Amino acid sequence: MSEENLKGSYVLHIEVPEEQTIRVGGLGPVRFRKGFYAYVGSALGGIDARVSRHLREEKKMHWHIDYLLEKAHVLGAVCLPSDVRTECLIAEGFACRLDPVPGFGCSDCGCRSHLFYSPDLGDLRP
Repeated sequence: MSEENLKGSYVLHIEVPEEQTIRVGGLGPVRFRKGFYAYVGSALGGIDARVSRHLREEKKMHWHIDYLLEKAHVLGAVCLPSDVRTECLIAEGFACRLDPVPGFGCSDCGCRSHLFYSPDLGDLRP
């Protein structure tokens, strides 16, 4: 399988430049602190295509992350290739050490969140 067709999970490293409240689809208004966030996503159709979509400015608003990325900056992405869904396991690891944004990005699973806050960019490693 070529590198651009890799399936699996990914973690976006995001910076929110100032404290703000953003209306996030069905979640409604969500307060985001100034700082850094790790968003855990799944891309069993291809990591490259999914991350590229997140980086585009023009897109249909579909996922919770789309609303956040209108006001925030993606600093980078970590790709975690796998043929099975691993994003919930990765999210559990973040939940043990970072502050979750309740309900964000996890409407199709039982996780508390798939978005995690830290005041320090160095804490966002998977």
